[in-house]
Amino acid sequence: MAQLTRVLSSEWTKIKTVRSTVWTLALTFLTTVVIGVLFCLLVRYLIPAGERGVFDPTFTSFGGISMGQLAVICFGVLVVTSEYSSGMIRASLSAVPQRGLLMGAKTLVGVGAALAVGLVTAFVSFFLGQLVLGSELNTSIGEPGVLRAVIGAGVYLALMAALSMGVAWLLRSPMLSFGILIPLFFLVSGILGMIPRARDVAQFLPDQAGSTIMAVGDMGEFGGIDRAYGPWGGLLIMVLWVAAALAAGYATLKSRDA
Repeated sequence: MAQLTRVLSSEWTKIKTVRSTVWTLALTFLTTVVIGVLFCLLVRYLIPAGERGVFDPTFTSFGGISMGQLAVICFGVLVVTSEYSSGMIRASLSAVPQRGLLMGAKTLVGVGAALAVGLVTAFVSFFLGQLVLGSELNTSIGEPGVLRAVIGAGVYLALMAALSMGVAWLLRSPMLSFGILIPLFFLVSGILGMIPRARDVAQFLPDQAGSTIMAVGDMGEFGGIDRAYGPWGGLLIMVLWVAAALAAGYATLKSRDA
């Protein structure tokens, strides 16, 4: 137990003293909140009521989360790969030869930091978004499903960080990790979601499945796709993706030299 505490403390020190990880978490908050507020302004003043479709004020306040997840992906990748880039991973493995302990501590600290920032981001985005939407469009935190959606937004960001860390452990390179994750979530997922014949597959990608936890109301036609699952089912699918990525990362860490 004492060793775990020391390793956790060491990993926390690494995260808070590296500028890139601190800045990526700050950007997660800023981009999500600012773009979310701008999106709510757009909906309120520029989009006529008849063109809003099925309007979800809670999900609307998270209009910036797609950009916020870019920053949190960068955070997850950099938490892992910064040690490989600098060569510090050799010193870390010498100090903590139990590779499972090292990976578990780094993942726990990284995901914990992302969850804390994600929850703050989600609540600030929600309350500012509802303020901007105004009394005619907004909702309250006490309405059915709203609190679940807000907390779910924070959990979604933390899971995206965990997924990115798993991929980074697997590839051990920031360029390779970014080269897979960013196109996947910002190009491939969106394109597949717009192709009728590919939608049935696209809905099971981690970002599309996980994002359903942020919506309130009928999930049968979320994002223009007939979903085969509800918000909790979507979150479970994303958790399975995260578990698979971390398992693959652990297998790589255990079998390869630094």
